[in-house]
Amino acid sequence: MHVYINGSLVSESEAKVSVFDHGFLYGDGVFETMRAYNGTVFMLEEHIQRLFRSALLTGLDIKRDKDSIRSAVYETIAKNSLKDAYIRVTVSRGSGPVGLDPELCKEPTFIIIAEEFREYPKLYYDNGIKTIITETKRNIKEAINPQIKSLNFLNNILAKIEAKGKNAYEALMLNSQGHLAEGTICNVFFVITPPIPPLSRGGGGGVLCTPSLDCGILDGITRNIVLELAQKNGIETKEDRFKKEDIYRASEVFITNTTMEIMPVCKVDSVSYKVGTITKQLHEVYKENVRAYLAKSTKTKKEGLAKIS
Repeated sequence: MHVYINGSLVSESEAKVSVFDHGFLYGDGVFETMRAYNGTVFMLEEHIQRLFRSALLTGLDIKRDKDSIRSAVYETIAKNSLKDAYIRVTVSRGSGPVGLDPELCKEPTFIIIAEEFREYPKLYYDNGIKTIITETKRNIKEAINPQIKSLNFLNNILAKIEAKGKNAYEALMLNSQGHLAEGTICNVFFVITPPIPPLSRGGGGGVLCTPSLDCGILDGITRNIVLELAQKNGIETKEDRFKKEDIYRASEVFITNTTMEIMPVCKVDSVSYKVGTITKQLHEVYKENVRAYLAKSTKTKKEGLAKIS
């Protein structure tokens, strides 16, 4: 594997950062995780835009423009001879003397890791994964802005430890007010089926629910796509504040992120769920959306090459 560090591609054994890097010392930095399908990075522009937003909210000057980051991502993928890839872009405050003052670091550390994408087990999509609602609460938004995709992941790690201790795949967290927030690496959706579904409602009569942004969650890129696709396909959506009792009475539950796309949930704590029709429908239209994105990207690249030649 070759890793991109501060403008150079080096072998994995040479990929090192200083012990004085403030990303290591304090978790002072931001990152984005992306997925490439057949050599094309899905929603690359949106991920780069969010990286810059995170940096802005932390006062971190990336000292690169969007075009150079885009080129570096594809350069790293090509160097590793990848088509279907997992990509992580990390930007830390950089190396500097011990201390919290951001001005101690003069240059950010910029890293891109790209490795072969490992598919999630098909069994997970067929049967769903187990989750728990943890005792660990989500960081309050007044302390750490959830719109910052930060390197400081201790809150998520503590929740993940709880999940592993109960043989669950993922942990769902409540916020300090007891409202459902998000998972350690995902957003969460669930379907509430009214007693008598209106005939005009699509997707089997269920309402697709997900915590609103004011619950202190990251506005996941996949989350936004799912909401848009649901509305386009006649599925009623509701972003609101929900208690854990709301998800317990759901008929379907799934989680979302860039790499897993739409992952069904078969259990939250002691409550079991089947992989429902809305979950299956949305995963299929999500895959169609990816295919359309890739086709459009390929066409754009070909048109660009034609103009150059």
